[in-house]
Amino acid sequence: MINISTNATLLLKFAIPICWLIFFGSFTIAAWVVPGAEGEGPGLSVKIGLTLFVLVGAAFLYWGLLRLKRIEMDGEFVYATNYFKTYRYPWHNIAKIDEKDYLLFKTLHVYLEKPGKFGEKVYCVISQKRLNEFIAANPGVLAPFLDIES
Repeated sequence: MINISTNATLLLKFAIPICWLIFFGSFTIAAWVVPGAEGEGPGLSVKIGLTLFVLVGAAFLYWGLLRLKRIEMDGEFVYATNYFKTYRYPWHNIAKIDEKDYLLFKTLHVYLEKPGKFGEKVYCVISQKRLNEFIAANPGVLAPFLDIES
């Protein structure tokens, strides 16, 4: 079994969202609760702006980072984990696999024939080196899914 995901998945999935929400959430709560110098706090527009900033950021973190999974593969199964539970999917239950390049990183989107515990699509940020190791160790397994010569 070869881990296809980057080691940064743990950082991206847990550390960044937790630190971001604690810092900006605390700052926003303080803006609403704590009065400033001479009894005046920030204006209402600043408070609403901070609140919207935190809510939009939380939505981005949820849809962008918190849905990331760690994906491992072998010749028979694809394993997806959220670091608490791991599920395995046989290759015949995989509908397609898309690799997307976002300039600084690449993601792998695994589409399932039938929705699993994580839904019908599982995301991960891939380590290109590990993906190449898997392709070399298991020639032809990913060929039907990606543009790879077997």
